Amino acid sequence: MQQMPGEGSPVIPAGGSIYREGTEETRGRDALHLNITAGKAVAAAIRTTLGPHGMDKMLVDSIGDVVITNDGITILQEMEIEHPAAKMMIEVAKVQDSEAGDGTTTAVIIGGELLRMAEDLIDQDLHPTIIAEGYRMAQEKAKEILSEISFEVHPDDTQLLRAIAETAMTGKGAEAVKEQLSDCIVQAVGMVAREKGTCEVDDIKIEKKVGGSSEDSEIVDGIIIDKERLNPAMPECVSNAKVLLLNTAVELRQTEIDAEISITNPEQIQEFLRKEEEMEKALVDRIVASGADVVFCQKGIDEFAEKELAKAGIFALRRLKKSDMERLADATGAEIVSSFDTLSSDDLGFAGEVEEKRIAGKRMVVVSKCQNPGTVSIIVSGGSDHVVNELLRAVDDGVHVVCSAFEENMAVPGGGASEVALSRRIREYGSGVGGRPQLAIEAFAGALEVIPKTLAENAGLDPIDMLVDLRTAHGNAGRMYGIDPDLGIPVDMKEAGVVEPLRVKTQAISSATEAAVMILRIDEIIAASKSDMPGEEEMAKMGDIGGMGGMPMM
Repeated sequence: MQQMPGEGSPVIPAGGSIYREGTEETRGRDALHLNITAGKAVAAAIRTTLGPHGMDKMLVDSIGDVVITNDGITILQEMEIEHPAAKMMIEVAKVQDSEAGDGTTTAVIIGGELLRMAEDLIDQDLHPTIIAEGYRMAQEKAKEILSEISFEVHPDDTQLLRAIAETAMTGKGAEAVKEQLSDCIVQAVGMVAREKGTCEVDDIKIEKKVGGSSEDSEIVDGIIIDKERLNPAMPECVSNAKVLLLNTAVELRQTEIDAEISITNPEQIQEFLRKEEEMEKALVDRIVASGADVVFCQKGIDEFAEKELAKAGIFALRRLKKSDMERLADATGAEIVSSFDTLSSDDLGFAGEVEEKRIAGKRMVVVSKCQNPGTVSIIVSGGSDHVVNELLRAVDDGVHVVCSAFEENMAVPGGGASEVALSRRIREYGSGVGGRPQLAIEAFAGALEVIPKTLAENAGLDPIDMLVDLRTAHGNAGRMYGIDPDLGIPVDMKEAGVVEPLRVKTQAISSATEAAVMILRIDEIIAASKSDMPGEEEMAKMGDIGGMGGMPMM
């Protein structure tokens, strides 16, 4: 019988040992069970959100702000989790989101189930390193099998791309308008796609608008700035615009030192104000001299400068977000100017049209026909802030997965079909491996079935019956069958339009496995006492000792 190092050791204070007083040490199986329990708890927290019938979570922070969502990464980021192993599971979701854009809930649920299966094997005296070895072998085999069961996605196959977008948005409050939004997403990705079959997610800007209904969501060719022009006297539209991007305020700077101005008569007040206006006029004159007829300023433009710009016929906006400035720089080819001293015509960019328009019932500025075209915007509308935010998260996921499918050109069936196919094939693989790793490989195969089980549970179906039906369907009809939660029967997921990019599924399994293996390899937890950090009183005493307060007067 194999035994964990330090097996059965309790949580003990390490006073008198090599650790500081108050440090707690947990070893062997106790440490492992604590970490596994924390990982499973994170998975359990978001398990009910999976699938088209997943439930939402209401997250209330310490100041009372409310977030209502079933988006896995949003839930995990809003949760205030302290346990280090639980934080590792959250890192899984973050990596999944950054690499694939979707599948965060799937990755965490599989990771939690891998830990649960490993816990059962450990209770049967299988060593964690053997389990980790078997999991890694199964992970590599899963990648091979996913490549075999995947199918091609052509960039011009808009129907399949729409299905991929709809699958990502399903269950996220977008069901009523997911067809409309998926059309916008596919169209937007097609507009920003490059010749080599690549596309940048950052080229698609998603703007939200509270008001109206979700049906008012639309796509706009160009960059949308959610602001109005500064002054009604400024032109509403500028064609063949010379664009200036400023990262410095068009107003007088405050002095860095305190100063007083002594004024003894009214004429001095008038002279002081006149000098201020002359200095601001000089700044505006530099803008005019550069040849710019559109100014986007990241900082402030005061009232006098605003009027002078309007007199010069210059279209101006102020206090733009840094992300908008960077996007405008890429699109127009303009340099972001940080000082008027270096301003010249060489810093200007070009846009075919800059226009203030009414979009979704609100006036916004659209910059289009740029020097470097290929930037589009999607306006997401909704009746409340919570609705709009959830739609925005759904559209963001849709954009990411369509870009992934567009670049990789491969997809796999959703609805638990891929997991059932993987589970079946990995079990066959494990039987050929033999030895102790076979137990871990079979546990890995069993863990993957948590996805169809969860989909069935969240739809109010019996998970065991559905899993048996799915296994039968895969044995008879092929690998494309997954759960239809409305009909309660297995159906061909490709024909039903429930498909996901290959990258999403591959990354989810890889991330889940890596997190589970990392947690399984921890055999000791050493937690320093929080009281180790000196408090305010101790810091004050240390200051007295180290300073003049602790020294005798001479």
